[in-house]
Amino acid sequence: MALVLALLMALGVWGVFAGVRMYRAEAKLPADLLLALEVGATRTGAVDSLIDRLGMRYAPAVLRMMGPKQVAKYRRKIDLAGNPGGLTIDRYAARRAVYGFLGGFGGLVFLMRGDFFVALLLLAFGAFWTEVGIWAAIRIRKDEIERTLPDFLDVLAVVVSAGLGFRQALDRVASRYEGPWADELRITLRQMDLGMSRRQAFAELRRRNDSEQVAMFVTALQQGEELGAPIVDTLVALAKDMRRTDAQNARRKAARAVPKATMMITTFMVPATMLLLGAGLILGSGTDFGTITGE
Repeated sequence: MALVLALLMALGVWGVFAGVRMYRAEAKLPADLLLALEVGATRTGAVDSLIDRLGMRYAPAVLRMMGPKQVAKYRRKIDLAGNPGGLTIDRYAARRAVYGFLGGFGGLVFLMRGDFFVALLLLAFGAFWTEVGIWAAIRIRKDEIERTLPDFLDVLAVVVSAGLGFRQALDRVASRYEGPWADELRITLRQMDLGMSRRQAFAELRRRNDSEQVAMFVTALQQGEELGAPIVDTLVALAKDMRRTDAQNARRKAARAVPKATMMITTFMVPATMLLLGAGLILGSGTDFGTITGE
């Protein structure tokens, strides 16, 4: 056992020195990996940047092991998350390699020591930590977009009714907003500037966002364009429908929360309160427990 631990410690020390050497080395990376590293360097933290540099040379191997279907699946998830912190599929593969190595190595060390719970936690960290960050970013981004969209549509309707064209009004209103929805609109406008048709640009907007309200917005615009309906009326009606949907979702969430709160109260708070009251009554009664137990 001591020999195995010594070998593991030696392997860990060698890994640290090898990582530092790779970090400082000028490795020849593919052009897409260099671009991913350069783009994310200005948007990610120092720790993530270090992890990306340590694992970037292993990113192609991780992507090959994942296979084309898994790569497409995670590229879609990263798009839905809005590329948080400059994350790309290559940076995801680099982080997965580093976290997988750290979690696997730490889990093996604690498994050899008999700490099975800590080993399991480290193995789970190595396997799922990157996915947890993407999943959280998707939920936060979706909620923020759906919260912003109704007010945005109201303002857009006012600007269009003032006489501006739809393209100019969209650009004017988007410049006044910040956050993921404004970023999505700027991408859509940029695609239109590069020659993409409005219908195709908004179809790409719908593809990048797994949101029912964004899908409603794009569908309403496309149908209004086909049928020749006034864009202002379409925007106002769409904003009302989104607010009505938000209210219904809030009521459903509240209805689901009531049974959960009741279960927590009956399971934990009521028994604890009864024990506390019973202990207070017994201790305050002045009963001599020594006479009862015969001691």
